[in-house]
Amino acid sequence: MKQQSNTTKTLHPILRLFIEVGFIIFLFYSNLLMGEYTSSGKAWSKSLMWAIQDIFTLTNFIIAIILSIIGFLVFEFLRKRF
Repeated sequence: MKQQSNTTKTLHPILRLFIEVGFIIFLFYSNLLMGEYTSSGKAWSKSLMWAIQDIFTLTNFIIAIILSIIGFLVFEFLRKRF
């Protein structure tokens, strides 16, 4: 019978946290980029680099981090509840 070390048990939730938070951040930024081309229409007259510079700001990064952690906590609550 194999014995698992303690580092494997503590690494798994942390690794899952980084993967899920990273995925939520990716979805947040991809949604912002799509919005530059559909809602505002400014990116059509400007370039892709302008759109990327417009969405990658410190404010958007802080919002993405906070909301991705909240989203992770909600999904963990729902995962344990159901």
